[in-house]
Amino acid sequence: MSRVYNFSAGPAVLPEEVLKEAAAEMLDYKGTGMSVMEMSHRSKAFEEIITTAEQDIRDLMGIPDNYRVLFLQGGASQQFAMIPMNLMKNRVADYIITGQWAKKAAKEAEKYGKVNRIASSEDKTFSYIPDCSDLPISEDADYVYICENNTIYGTKFKELPNTKGKTLVADVSSCFLSEPVDVTKYGVIYGGVQKNIGPAGVVIVIIREDLITEDVLPGTPTMLTYKTHADAKSLYNTPPAYGIYICGKVFKWLKAQGGLAAMKERNEKKAKVLYDFLDQSRLFKGTVVPKDRSLMNVPFVTGNADLDAKFVKEAKEAGLENLKGHRTVGGMRASIYNAMPYEGVVALVDFMKKFEEENL
Repeated sequence: MSRVYNFSAGPAVLPEEVLKEAAAEMLDYKGTGMSVMEMSHRSKAFEEIITTAEQDIRDLMGIPDNYRVLFLQGGASQQFAMIPMNLMKNRVADYIITGQWAKKAAKEAEKYGKVNRIASSEDKTFSYIPDCSDLPISEDADYVYICENNTIYGTKFKELPNTKGKTLVADVSSCFLSEPVDVTKYGVIYGGVQKNIGPAGVVIVIIREDLITEDVLPGTPTMLTYKTHADAKSLYNTPPAYGIYICGKVFKWLKAQGGLAAMKERNEKKAKVLYDFLDQSRLFKGTVVPKDRSLMNVPFVTGNADLDAKFVKEAKEAGLENLKGHRTVGGMRASIYNAMPYEGVVALVDFMKKFEEENL
C-alpha cells in the first residue's frame, strides 16, 4: 500500500523523512541497543534528546532567554484550566471567541474567575476574525486569550489583538511553526503538537519567566503548576518521551527546510493553489472571509450535503484522505500543514476540478 495524501486536522501528516528515520532507529537508537520507547527518561541518551529538541525549537522561533519551553502532557485542552490556575491572580480574564476551542477555553476558565468575552465572530459561524485593534480590555484582566488559528473554521489572526499592555496568551496548536513569530509579543504560546509537529500526546508551552510563580490559585494540583515543570526541566515525572523524540526530529527537519521563513513561503504557495481554485470554482466555495483565511486549514462546501458526502467518499477512493469537515460545520476541510507536500494540494485541486466537471 502506498502512502495517501492525508488532509487530517490532527493527528496529522508528518514528514516522510522523519518517519523513515524513526523507523530505522526503532530497535536500536544510536547504539543503545534499545528503542527510545523503552528508554529511561533519566538516561543520558534521553537527556540529550530533550535538550537538543528544546534548543532547536528555540533556534527556530528565536525564543528569548527569559522564556521557558515546557514539554507537557494533557493536550491543549488541559491548558484551558492550567492557564487560569497559574495566571488568574485577580480572577479576571478577557477572551476573544473565534471558534470552538476558544469557546471551550473560556468556559473552563469560568471555573476559576470572571471571564469577559470581549469580541466574538460567532454571529457569522466564526467565518471571520473580529477587529481587535481597540477592544474593551478589562482594567483588572490578568491576561487576554486567543486561539490564533482556528482549525475547525479555517480562520487565522493576521494581526495580534491590541491588548493594551495586558499579557497575551495564545493557543497556536494548528499554526505552530508554520511561519516566523515574535515570541516577545506573547506571555504564553502553547499548542498540542499533533497537527504540525509530532504525534499526539505532547503539548508545548512557551512561557515568559515572570509568569512562572508559586502564587497560583489555591487547590492547583502540583502537576498543573508551571513552576513544577519549569524547575524540573519538563522531567518532573515521566514525560511523553517518544513524542518529544519525534518533535525533535521535526525541528531538525524544519531547520533543514530553511526554517520558519522558508516554511511560510511554502505554506503560502500551497494555500494559494487551493484558494485560487475555490475562488473561481462553480461548484465549491470557501467559507472564510478572504483576509482572515488560514494557511493551514481550508474549509469548503458545495452547498449540498449529499454532494459533500459523495465528494469525501470519492476523494478517499482517489487516495485523498480525511477531507470530511468537522462535525459541527459539515462540508469539507483540507488541512495542509507543513508536512503536506505541494504535490498533495495539486492532486486535491485536480481531483476537485474533475469532480466539478462530473457533478455540475
